[in-house]
Amino acid sequence: MKRHNGMRPHDIAILLKIVSMKKQQWLIKELAFNLKISPGEISESINRSVIAGLMSYDKKSVNKLALLDFLKSGFRYVFPVQPGPLVRGIATAHSAPPLNKEIVSDEYFVWPHHNGNLRGMAIKPLYPKLPEACLNDYVFYELMALTDALRIGKVREQNIAFNLLKKKI
Repeated sequence: MKRHNGMRPHDIAILLKIVSMKKQQWLIKELAFNLKISPGEISESINRSVIAGLMSYDKKSVNKLALLDFLKSGFRYVFPVQPGPLVRGIATAHSAPPLNKEIVSDEYFVWPHHNGNLRGMAIKPLYPKLPEACLNDYVFYELMALTDALRIGKVREQNIAFNLLKKKI
């Protein structure tokens, strides 16, 4: 097995995409198409996730407990984010479902995107094509928005987001 040189941001998106598919069988080429990431990067990501203990050795299923532990304890430190300027984009964190039903705020966070319908502070997505991938899969979109709440949210928002993630994962 290859050496592990650390997780990359899109590794988390790939794991959450697999989780969003529930018990469905998946192929690397399907993940690549849906996430707009090359098949080679998907394969490398899966190998990193196996080494990190976030995916089973047979490369078929996500180790959900380990993923939840990482999301709760280390995610915001490994992949921090700072809000950017006001832009038009796609809602994320507490501005997006399902958190926008739990938290009311005048402060909006968005992934910059030309098809966005909300103006808010720019949040850099985990990888450049993430907003496009989320537009095609609502379940995946909710998971990614919740993970952004873990990266940028205040303690209350992080706790609510984590509890919702636990239910969805």
